[in-house]
Amino acid sequence: MKIDLRQLKGSGPAYYLLLAGLLLVTGMGLGAAWHMEHSGHIVTGMDNQIVWGLPHVFAVFLVVAASGALNIASMSSVFGKTAFKPLAPLSGLLAIALLIGGLVVLMLDLGRADRLIVAMTHYNFKSIFAWNVILYSGFVGLVLAYLWTMMERRMNVYSGYAGLAAFIWRLLLTTGTGSIFGFLIGRQAFGSALLGPMFIVFSLSYGLAVFLLVLLAISLGSARPLEPGMQARLSRLLAIFVAASAYFVLIYHLTNLYFAKQHGLERFILLDGGIYTYLFWLGQIVLGGLLPLLLLLHPRTRGHSSMVLLASVLVIVGGLAQMYVTIIGSQAFPLDIFPGYSISSSFGDGVVAAYTAKLPEWLLGLGGCGLVGVIVLLAIRNLAFVPQRLDRFPTEPTGTEAAH
Repeated sequence: MKIDLRQLKGSGPAYYLLLAGLLLVTGMGLGAAWHMEHSGHIVTGMDNQIVWGLPHVFAVFLVVAASGALNIASMSSVFGKTAFKPLAPLSGLLAIALLIGGLVVLMLDLGRADRLIVAMTHYNFKSIFAWNVILYSGFVGLVLAYLWTMMERRMNVYSGYAGLAAFIWRLLLTTGTGSIFGFLIGRQAFGSALLGPMFIVFSLSYGLAVFLLVLLAISLGSARPLEPGMQARLSRLLAIFVAASAYFVLIYHLTNLYFAKQHGLERFILLDGGIYTYLFWLGQIVLGGLLPLLLLLHPRTRGHSSMVLLASVLVIVGGLAQMYVTIIGSQAFPLDIFPGYSISSSFGDGVVAAYTAKLPEWLLGLGGCGLVGVIVLLAIRNLAFVPQRLDRFPTEPTGTEAAH
């Protein structure tokens, strides 16, 4: 099937204004990283208890969303949904851009980014972090190869094989990211086998929300309305993924509530955790779950582009809230070393850790998001990633046609 792609044409002042804004945000993020590198993490809100702060929230969200952004490409090549084929290259581009943005934030937040060379040349295969170095670099390589098979016509015959390999690898990547926390036993909220598959489900909703946001922005910016049928299909998919994410969150908390040793943690997250409780209920559940489902499924709103756009933004906001509660809230809760006993010391044992993100952390996290935007804007302006037409997509073959 011949798919016509094109560069983003007719870029006016709005395009260059947006690009300049994203470059500014990216530059401010790099400046914040330089400030943190030279002054030390004392300029952040992190300490010995909260060692992964706000930049890790942005970084993990972007990495998880990168896997999910490949949804559309996987639907076309792996599951045979030909209607999604014109959108597959944009899907692959977003996957690479999101992963690069997340990894840049991750490396700059940890400090001594030059030590990445050591991590790439000396592997400790008992460490999940070592496995993730392989998973992340392998993902970029596979998606680049996948894009080549999609965009080079003589290589189209290999697109299905490359798509299947990228699909399997993205599952491994997201499982590895979730296992960073699932394999840790130093925090009560971590050390759960549920975190691997739960992160896979999160990736489906986060990645599709980002993809829809970019696709609708291209549609509005180029004055080319998206076909209602395609918009409806993507909206339904997003609603399904949001509902699946909510289901896994429910199972995770019910599992914790089943064990008496986790009751303190659950009470902290669900009732007494202050900012973490508010972010869980208002951010993750209401803004990131219930409202998007209402906008995507209610008869009065489900057919409107503006409502789909709003729902996508809300899913992203809810995802960031989810990551904040998962990463920072889990570190703030004191580790119960001696169950049934109260612990106190001059080192703050038994006390909920206080954390407030400082400006450099915000700038670094937002800088990673800005870098994603810069990569996408430059790519669609100079390379043919966008479908020639957004108002018409290939129809799915009927049962008889598929048999032949």
